[in-house]
Amino acid sequence: MNQKTMTYEQHLDEVATLLTEIYTLSDEAAIAIVMCAQAADYFSGHDDDPSICTQARAELDARAVFKQYKPARKGR
Repeated sequence: MNQKTMTYEQHLDEVATLLTEIYTLSDEAAIAIVMCAQAADYFSGHDDDPSICTQARAELDARAVFKQYKPARKGR
């Protein structure tokens, strides 16, 4: 199965979009999660090897970065 690849920037945008769709986050919260993950070098392999920037990988990455970088719940 040969999936269409996207650019590094498109991949980050897709991960942010998926975060809003899967977890009903605001755009701002989703972008903040992606930026935190990017600052922690989560996506550095994607920048080095754009062939891994696929839709399937974006779906996996969205779930992984949400688990690792989701914002703390307020009011607890």
